[in-house]
Amino acid sequence: MALHSHTRTSLRNDRNLPSARSNGVGGVGGNPLPVRSKNSLTRRTVASGQRMSLEDGDADSGRVRVAVRVCPKNAEDLSSESDFVDCIELQPELKRLKLRKNNWNSESYRFDEVFAEKASQKRVYEVVAKPVVESVLSGYNGTVMAYGQTGTGKTYTIGQLGKVDPSERGIMVRAMEDILAETSSIRDTVSISYLQLYLESIQDLLAPEKSNIPISEDPNSGEVFVHGASVVQVRDMEHFLEMLLFGETNRHAANTKLNTESSRSHAILMVRLQRYKWLEEKSLSLLSMTSFNDSSSSSNVPIVLKSKLLIVDLAGSERIDKSGSEGHMLEEAKSINLSLTSLGKCINALAENGLHIPTRDSKLTRLLRDSLGGTARTSLIITVGPSSRQYSETSSTIMFGQRAMKVVNTLKRKEEFDYESLCRKLENQVDSLTSELERQEKLKNFENANLEKQLEECKTALAEAENNLADRDKELENSAFQNVLADTTQMYEEKVAELIKQLELERSSRSNLEEQLILEQKKTDDISILLEKQQKGNGRPKVKGPGDVTDE
Repeated sequence: MALHSHTRTSLRNDRNLPSARSNGVGGVGGNPLPVRSKNSLTRRTVASGQRMSLEDGDADSGRVRVAVRVCPKNAEDLSSESDFVDCIELQPELKRLKLRKNNWNSESYRFDEVFAEKASQKRVYEVVAKPVVESVLSGYNGTVMAYGQTGTGKTYTIGQLGKVDPSERGIMVRAMEDILAETSSIRDTVSISYLQLYLESIQDLLAPEKSNIPISEDPNSGEVFVHGASVVQVRDMEHFLEMLLFGETNRHAANTKLNTESSRSHAILMVRLQRYKWLEEKSLSLLSMTSFNDSSSSSNVPIVLKSKLLIVDLAGSERIDKSGSEGHMLEEAKSINLSLTSLGKCINALAENGLHIPTRDSKLTRLLRDSLGGTARTSLIITVGPSSRQYSETSSTIMFGQRAMKVVNTLKRKEEFDYESLCRKLENQVDSLTSELERQEKLKNFENANLEKQLEECKTALAEAENNLADRDKELENSAFQNVLADTTQMYEEKVAELIKQLELERSSRSNLEEQLILEQKKTDDISILLEKQQKGNGRPKVKGPGDVTDE
């Protein structure tokens, strides 16, 4: 049978998968898991009061937490059920698993959690991954890994989208839902890179043209960087699901005897989270070591929390004789097994407190350097099959998990004073204040010009008012003179009229007197004539004049 690896064109949840993978934990065939109600992909808050955690206490909170998940039987297991009995017996209430080599020989192993075939995706996430996500939200690095034989449900557990049934959403989707629900799109930044390690070459699943991307390390902190990989800022869940779907279509998969959709590469989802907060003065422990003045408040110093979440879907280990890999697929299987072997060596060295940790033996172990023996909080879920036909693979996986439980990381939060952001903010404030000062200066000059203009106008108005007042005074003076003149004229006119009247009266009196005089003269003449007549008649003495009597 000629089998060739190929590039996926659709996600596992959109394919016609074997019954167990579509209904349970991703094995081939088997009993279906109970189907949850189809709830919409809504954001869920991270409620610390209701969370289920792998932690039994804070004393060993840095220890790698390991849970085991048993996948349902596949079709081949069911068909040979009479010939092979289960090699696994679960004791979930005791968090124990019994591995039976035969009917009289068994070993019991304790894990941090044991999931039966019917365990829901939600419970697996809340127990295994949610505590890690909460640590990442608090500023710590975190890692969630799935390890196990091919066909035991690693990709189902980690990367299932749940487009048909939301209850089947895997750890990647549920983790991003919690992260987006607990972060602010205004203050915080959430970005992702999606990579695959294929034939010891790092490839960018979001930009397929980028391959053989180099790995670099910070010489001071030892932090691992994959420079050149695409970093995409996540806007919302729909955007994230689109990128996840696009990346998954570029991941290598192949059809083997053990798994019709066998991953031929390790997939690593890197979620980078950058959160800003403002510390109160009491919580700023480094304040005494800084040179702030008393007038500067510590609340003005921004604190940036930089954390990274790795969600790793490891390719399944496989035995060549069982998987039937040949040709190019054989090279893929060898590369997968070599990288997983290097990972196992690092786990062994860390579990035994070895002086040398061979992290440079593989690019996988270099990428996971901070996750194993570093500063990250790490959870590992191992997936196994129940059939005794895979006893050796199941035993190897269980022993890997047991050794991983002995690895202790030193949790460290990457908390920095964001002086660069503060400087930018202060520069912006200075620019803003400078602009405001210039605006105020222009406004002041404009107001001064207006005031000077108003002052000139007031001076002109005052001068005009003074001129008007002087004219008014002159007018008032002229008016008073005219009034006096008029009064005097009137007085003299009245006097003249009175004099004229008196003159008229005098004239009238004189005329009367003249008339009286004329009358008296007439009377006198008449009397004189009469007297003359009488004298002539009587011989009386001649009267010379009035009252005068003379004797002749």
